[in-house]
Amino acid sequence: MRTGKYEGKKAVVTGGTHGMGLATVKMLLEGGATVLLTARNPANVEKVRQTLGGKVHAIVSDASRIADIRELGVIAREKLGEIDLLFINVGISALTPLSAVTPEEYDGMFTVNTRGSYFTVQELAPIINRGGSIVFTTSVADSTGFAGMSVYSGTKAALRAFARCFAAELLPQGVRVNAVSPGFIDTPTMGVTNATEEERAAFRKIGDQATPMHRHGTPEEVAKAVLFLAFDATFTTGEELLVDGGIGQSLTPADDHA
Repeated sequence: MRTGKYEGKKAVVTGGTHGMGLATVKMLLEGGATVLLTARNPANVEKVRQTLGGKVHAIVSDASRIADIRELGVIAREKLGEIDLLFINVGISALTPLSAVTPEEYDGMFTVNTRGSYFTVQELAPIINRGGSIVFTTSVADSTGFAGMSVYSGTKAALRAFARCFAAELLPQGVRVNAVSPGFIDTPTMGVTNATEEERAAFRKIGDQATPMHRHGTPEEVAKAVLFLAFDATFTTGEELLVDGGIGQSLTPADDHA
């Protein structure tokens, strides 16, 4: 009897109701895995429940709340026991210039993207099986400079540092820790939580022009990279894999030369 590639595997995906997170969840389920996903929007969680049915455990969980993170740990232990993958994908962003960033916006992004990610790993690392892995979603913005994204970039640079340190710290447990670094990806929010539709359209145009491959990536392309790091890259830890169409390498296509 033929089984799926991820048959018997168990995964937790935070930020799993749309975009890259949902694409990863679907690939895991198609491969036979059992998945617990989170999101803080109850409507999005209910929509996923209706779409995927009993194939997935979907819960409302806010990464900015330590109580919710602790509850996630309780539910993960109850529903899954031990896990093979923790995909830290939750995050918020904003396009705000330096002069307009407020302490509230700054604290909000660092609370969700950075503190929430840190303590989610702290909570769930003890139940990751030997040979299992953690994958963070960072961003090409953590190593490049985009105007208006200073706070967001800072949160993602912190995650990159976490991935390196956790990779060293969890070696005795047999757990690998890596990060996937997307560039411009065609997701519902385009990676900018507070943007209008007009701003997203302009951002999409900028992304197509700035990316050496002259297009946005798809959520599925990122999901494939996540699952490669999670299950196939068994001699890789502490790494950040760029999925950005070449933008992080400053490539210049031949037809773009003057």
